[in-house]
Amino acid sequence: MPTTINPRLISWASDIEDLTIRQAEKTARLPIVEGHVALMPDAHVGIGATVGSVIPTKGAVIPAAVGVDIGCGMIAAELDVTESQLPDDLRPLLSRIERVIPAGVGQGHDGVARRAEQWMKAHRPATSLSGDRAAKALKQFGTLGSGNHFFELCVDERTRLWVVLHSGSRGIGNQLAQAHIAKARKLAAAAQTPLEDPDLASFLQGTSEFEAYITDMQWAQDYALANRETMMDRAMVEVFAFLGRGRETRRIDCHHNFTQPEIHDGKELWVTRKGAIKAGIDDLGVIPGSMGTRSYIVRGKGNPLSWSSCSHGAGRRHSRGAARRLFSATDLTKAMEGKTWLAGRADKLVDEIPAAYKDIDQVMADQHDLVEVLHTLRQVMNYKGT
Repeated sequence: MPTTINPRLISWASDIEDLTIRQAEKTARLPIVEGHVALMPDAHVGIGATVGSVIPTKGAVIPAAVGVDIGCGMIAAELDVTESQLPDDLRPLLSRIERVIPAGVGQGHDGVARRAEQWMKAHRPATSLSGDRAAKALKQFGTLGSGNHFFELCVDERTRLWVVLHSGSRGIGNQLAQAHIAKARKLAAAAQTPLEDPDLASFLQGTSEFEAYITDMQWAQDYALANRETMMDRAMVEVFAFLGRGRETRRIDCHHNFTQPEIHDGKELWVTRKGAIKAGIDDLGVIPGSMGTRSYIVRGKGNPLSWSSCSHGAGRRHSRGAARRLFSATDLTKAMEGKTWLAGRADKLVDEIPAAYKDIDQVMADQHDLVEVLHTLRQVMNYKGT
């Protein structure tokens, strides 16, 4: 159940640092915030606004609250195949997935060039893309990225197989976001707008800057969605070829870095979910745990106190630098025992060790009033960019 920290800040997190609360309070004190900021169970310190926060604003949006990976989210596909039909050795499948879905910092893809070109021609951002930026957006279409972005093969409580994938708008989304964040900061400085953190600068609705940002943000969201769909399509071909059977029975897709207009208590607000997903009544969502732990397929309960939202994952407990100081490749190898993964690159994946994240089961317990768990997934294969 939630805790009211003050009338402007409500938290569902039983495991939360004081620094996270202090940061969220800065956002909650903004005059453009309508009502209260909601902290999800996975909340932790972010750039400007808190990761795992839901921010309702009236007549304005905060670019840094959406963040730099605009439209980052999850996609999960349920298969009509059971665990008993899996071969004992999944390493050949891991190799096939690695070939068709490039992953890693700056990685590009030549295999989906035609689909990427068709999508780019049909979708134009407000900001004119330079030749280099357009080329990069084309090249990275259909690629996973790095950090906590991943591809997984999972098994649910019925022994049914799921393919789960996490990715966003890649380099182009980051570049568009950074440009708008810088512009918002510049405008706030010129207007001498008092801000406790310059990254909380906003665009006011009705201005050209607001319209340009919303157009670019929605474009990056669409890019992220098309990116995930493309990767899932390619993955399905490889999974079914490897298994020699099967079909996909449903897909679930959800963003967790975005803002959109919504009606709450009769008021039209911009609801920004930074590291949170929409969990309205009957909304389906995917909440991943950390590498090697459980993930969840959920249905939203539409809790108005959370602005119909829930967590987007487990949430980091330690920064990447701290995780590398605290844990070793041996620790990660032990945590991933029994799973098929890129074990030969353990030294490069240490910052993704489960111990660097909060306990996903506690996160789910904290938000029992926000979502209903439909399926609990355990990983059998993990592919993550380095």
